[in-house]
Amino acid sequence: MDFMSRSQLAQAVGVNIETLRYYERRGLIPEPKRRASGYRLYSPDYVKRIHFIQKAKTLGFTLEEIKALLQLRVAGDTTCDQVREKAERKTAEIERKISELQKMQSALKNLASSCRGGGPSGDCPFLDALESENF
Repeated sequence: MDFMSRSQLAQAVGVNIETLRYYERRGLIPEPKRRASGYRLYSPDYVKRIHFIQKAKTLGFTLEEIKALLQLRVAGDTTCDQVREKAERKTAEIERKISELQKMQSALKNLASSCRGGGPSGDCPFLDALESENF
């Protein structure tokens, strides 16, 4: 088994060294073995684990949620149903966020269309609407 230094691991997975330190502090990656000199030695399993973390982040999972997913991965009594449940909860959360963003987009479009342009900013319907209690 070929072990890597922290900088080699960082380069292999495309993150900086501080990210690896952060993942270690947060418990996302275990503390690696060390040489007699104290330098860390990372096995190829760390590459897989960090790729897992990166992919889960792109799906919108927080680091705490990723930590829970990693724990499910190693727990002997975990079922695929439990994993699916987490994925479905994340999907519902993303759908709620999309709905909120669409409402924000619609409100901004409406406010922006109320601006006639020209005139002083003290007379801007967009800024007036933000100050209004009816907004």
